[in-house]
Amino acid sequence: MIRVMLADDEAMIRAGVSSILSADPDIEVIAEARNGKEAVEQCRLHRPDVALVDIRMPELDGLAAATQIKAAVPGTAVLMLTTFGEDEFITRALSEGANGFLLKASDPRELIAAVHAVAEGAAYLSPRVARRVITKLQETGLTPAGPARSRVALLTEREREVLTLLGSGMSNAEIGRRMNLVEGTVKSYVSAILNRLDVRNRVQAAILAYEAGLVSRTGSR
Repeated sequence: MIRVMLADDEAMIRAGVSSILSADPDIEVIAEARNGKEAVEQCRLHRPDVALVDIRMPELDGLAAATQIKAAVPGTAVLMLTTFGEDEFITRALSEGANGFLLKASDPRELIAAVHAVAEGAAYLSPRVARRVITKLQETGLTPAGPARSRVALLTEREREVLTLLGSGMSNAEIGRRMNLVEGTVKSYVSAILNRLDVRNRVQAAILAYEAGLVSRTGSR
């Protein structure tokens, strides 16, 4: 069972998202919050597997809340809810350690897939969000130094295969099943990839996979 804490300042949005998630027998919404401060408190209290956090909230915005949640409950994955008008927050969310980005207008099936993905340790980028993340990072010059393809060329063939699967949204367990590897070996590959590419987390590695053309920008998880 994946335990979710849902934070959004609009009651109707919370009710709708909670209803969608509750339709999945493997997901349970165990707490809700109306603002970022409450989101942090609920995570400290309930220690959920996933915190689904709106970027714009009163008292403490979603980005600041994400920072505090990751510090207080490192085992909780943070999935940010965003809209097309909030591109300026994307780079901040990356630096705050968000595990994924999802558009509020996404299909309900994508919402469920995203929660499962980050709960299993994967980075989740909605395809439409991924395109905007890449564009925003390129505009601000915050992409890792050097062309993506040149950086990916530093990896071994096996590491590139792992990066491709990671970029498509797979967890370590899923990558292991696909490549016939034990999960510990996959973790070692992922750690080596992050070091070689000089990126901080799986989300940034996934973005690099998109930039290098290893993952389709119009595909889905």
